[in-house]
Amino acid sequence: MNIHSFLEHHGIVRNPFAEEDAQTDQVFKEHCIRSAYHPIWDKVYGDPKEPSTSIIFGPKGSGKTAMRLQIDQHLERFNDENPNHRVFVIRYDDFNPFLDHFCDRMSRRTVKRPEKVLESWRLWDHMDSILCLGVTDLIDRILGNKTPNASESISSTAIQSLDRSAARDLLLLATSYDQSTASTVTDRWQGLRQKLRYRNLQAKWSLALAIGSAVCSVMLSVWLMLSQRGESDEGRELNASFLWLIPILTIAGSLPWITRWIKCQFAAFGIHRHMRVGKRETGSLRKILLQFPAKELASQPLPRYDRTDDRYELLNKFQLILKRLGFDGIVVLMDRVDEPHLTGGKAELMQRFTWPILDNKLLKHPGIGFKIMLPQELHREVEREDREFHERARLDKQNVIPAFQWTGESLYDLARARMLACAAEGRSPEPRDLFGSDISEERLLTAFQSLRVPRHLFRSLYRVLVDHCNRHTDAQPVYQIRSETFEAALALYQREADQGLQ
Repeated sequence: MNIHSFLEHHGIVRNPFAEEDAQTDQVFKEHCIRSAYHPIWDKVYGDPKEPSTSIIFGPKGSGKTAMRLQIDQHLERFNDENPNHRVFVIRYDDFNPFLDHFCDRMSRRTVKRPEKVLESWRLWDHMDSILCLGVTDLIDRILGNKTPNASESISSTAIQSLDRSAARDLLLLATSYDQSTASTVTDRWQGLRQKLRYRNLQAKWSLALAIGSAVCSVMLSVWLMLSQRGESDEGRELNASFLWLIPILTIAGSLPWITRWIKCQFAAFGIHRHMRVGKRETGSLRKILLQFPAKELASQPLPRYDRTDDRYELLNKFQLILKRLGFDGIVVLMDRVDEPHLTGGKAELMQRFTWPILDNKLLKHPGIGFKIMLPQELHREVEREDREFHERARLDKQNVIPAFQWTGESLYDLARARMLACAAEGRSPEPRDLFGSDISEERLLTAFQSLRVPRHLFRSLYRVLVDHCNRHTDAQPVYQIRSETFEAALALYQREADQGLQ
């Protein structure tokens, strides 16, 4: 018997349980993302006008990624409805590029042991990663390298409204954090400078002075050589007495530029060494830093030390720029910490990677809200932590969801929402309609409860449908699943799930 025929009989035009990963689940993206919610939704989403932090612990397949996608979608809608008070969304869910760059700074012996690598991961590495994502996204929008929707676009009027100090701050952020590969580092920086109308002729005076002194030294040398011809011995001695002016003139003219070059080289070396999650070469950094007038670069924060102070200042600058561009707040969506190759889904490695960001100063930073989706195993590790960790993280202030759980009733509603999304026009199928009268509604809810999470529910129902259709032919179809088929498929699936095969 064909599954399509079975579902079509119940008014369903596509299989609602074929997909199980929210990122590739078209049924969820096209329909359920706006209609199917977990009971804790309001607590996690909060109010975009005042971004707040939420930390959700849940088992695999419980719908953490789906909730993250829902938050993203609803923030996009909020931005459409509030164009003057938008929220800038940073999607912090692909950690491999940052961890790869981080590993490049480690010795070969250390890289072979993931626990040693992650032991060196610090709070400022998380902050650098978030700023890399945010700054790169913002510059893409400004330069037009990205085709944003209306809620993400930035008008040319807003860009031109940035004053010189704001333009300098954005260019400084781009120097350290722009990770785009759309063009070369210097070309992209120059394009941004021109877009911001940031004039930097003052940065050229020291180089012009050095070149001018070199030219004058050469001209003086040539004049002295030519004047020696036909001169008497006394004249030659007089000309020779002027030779000491040549090195003094050259050194005096070149000293300001050499001093700037050395300072910028040290700053570039510091950024390259201590901003460990990005790709930046010392040479290109030095060239860009030399484009800033010395007085405008003095005392400006740069990620050139192992400390968070500079990062907080840079984060504040980023927020002020976004404010000028029409974004009142920032929401960071953090998810999939079990997927990076370095963590490998192991609780100990995920803990070493995640714990640094659980810092109350960052999580309660004004104007920023973090939505952090973490595996359930990490909540058990939280409960084992000492007093020092809890004083630093202050999880009692972070709106923590200790267990992202589903009841049998909520899973039933979820299955129903997916069936309605896949239903033919004018049809309203119910999960109960798929099963025979020998399966009571109480038994169905109990079975759904035992599956615990949506992923297991979808996989189990898909298997039940397949087993039922395999038991019957198209010539003699049966359009309701019998109790023995349901119980056998459910028992087999739960046994495999307990053994880790699902």
